[in-house]
Amino acid sequence: MATYDLIVIGGGPAGYVAAIRAAQLGKKVACIEKERAGGTCLNWGCIPTKALLKNAELYHTLVHHADDFGLSFDKLSFDWDKVVRRSRNVSDKLAGGIEFLFKKNKVDYIRGTGGLAANGKVEVIREEGADPELLTTENVLIATGCVSRGLPFLPFDGEKVIGSREAMVLPKQPKSITIIGAGAIGIEFAYFFNAYGTEVHVVEMQDTVLPIEDNEVSAALEKSLTKQGVKIHTSTKTTHAEVGKKGVTLTIEPAAGGESSTIESEICLVAVGVAPVLPNNAEQIKLDDRGYIVTDERYQSSVPNVYAAGDITGPPWLAHTGSYEAIQAVEGMFDSSYTPKKVGLFPACTYCHPEVASIGLTEEACKEKDLAYRVGKFPFAASGRALAVADSEGFVKILIDEQYGEILGAHIIGAGSTELIAEIALAMNLEATHEEIEATIHAHPTLAEAIHEATSDAFGHAIHI
Repeated sequence: MATYDLIVIGGGPAGYVAAIRAAQLGKKVACIEKERAGGTCLNWGCIPTKALLKNAELYHTLVHHADDFGLSFDKLSFDWDKVVRRSRNVSDKLAGGIEFLFKKNKVDYIRGTGGLAANGKVEVIREEGADPELLTTENVLIATGCVSRGLPFLPFDGEKVIGSREAMVLPKQPKSITIIGAGAIGIEFAYFFNAYGTEVHVVEMQDTVLPIEDNEVSAALEKSLTKQGVKIHTSTKTTHAEVGKKGVTLTIEPAAGGESSTIESEICLVAVGVAPVLPNNAEQIKLDDRGYIVTDERYQSSVPNVYAAGDITGPPWLAHTGSYEAIQAVEGMFDSSYTPKKVGLFPACTYCHPEVASIGLTEEACKEKDLAYRVGKFPFAASGRALAVADSEGFVKILIDEQYGEILGAHIIGAGSTELIAEIALAMNLEATHEEIEATIHAHPTLAEAIHEATSDAFGHAIHI
């Protein structure tokens, strides 16, 4: 019977990071993962979808904008199997990298299903039908994450009604697809399938796509996707569904009530959110109303020496916040003088095209809080670099506190948004003012100049608009 300082159940962005950090602190660590190192994010989420989206962006550019670059060709085509295979190869390479890091840091990597057991023990079922193996440990960190949440009247069947996992490995391109939910997952897949010519409908109950984003950004994205050919139905609810051999028929109607209509498609992708995945024998752990593990200020659950981090503890359900929480939990676990930090500011990113990224307060939130603020905006249409690379759609929007000049929030739609947001994240973390951003020389020509110009615009100093 092995004895550990820490056993991590789950090998995703929270789990593997926690295991490696604990090993760096000199602890004896094991990480249990039922599928493969990297968890859902690396194998079935963040990473493979970004590979698919890059393929889609390249194909869309060649189809619609080749002439802008002076390019021409005959009979451009794509191989669906190779598109999917490239995304799987990227995931496999990175999963192998994490397995190497486990070995490098002397983390015992255990393939199997983990569960809690009495008296400081963890059980592992290495394969279906096998007897549990017991491991002894001083501490447990649960990082089991989430899975796609279904709809009561439209259960997943893996073929006609699918979640994001099935969507990224479809054996053939669907002629049509309806996506229920216009959050990041739904919108990314809408862009992906539409780029290859699939007829795409998106049904969203709230008033905008990406409902958590700034309204101005959401409106700009909806306009862009509609222009690209995506059929978007916001303020719309799905009331009924029929699944047949040829596809799915959805009955939809205005969220506020009104006349109903139907949408027929080959496949329906349900992207309305996620549901928690608990380890075996977790009945004694206190959960919140939605089934997520409740933790204290040190990430400890209601059971002593059993901790939790990442998606299993609830929103924001992001890989980077999960990794942050994992490190905080481990640092506090093994150093009683350390005060773990909770997630505060964090960037949110959506990798459609144009990309969307944000951090901090939206303008709507500033108004609700009755804050005195200034708005600075800069369109990528006025950016030399954006025009040079033929990707000038979108803008940077920055909200600045009127009294102290600190950044309250930033919202970017356009090329490179998910990279650019890091500058604002650092500025906000350091409590930098607009003056400090303006005083920072930004290289020319770069997309990052748009941040400088937007900041300057809030005070009437912008040069290029």
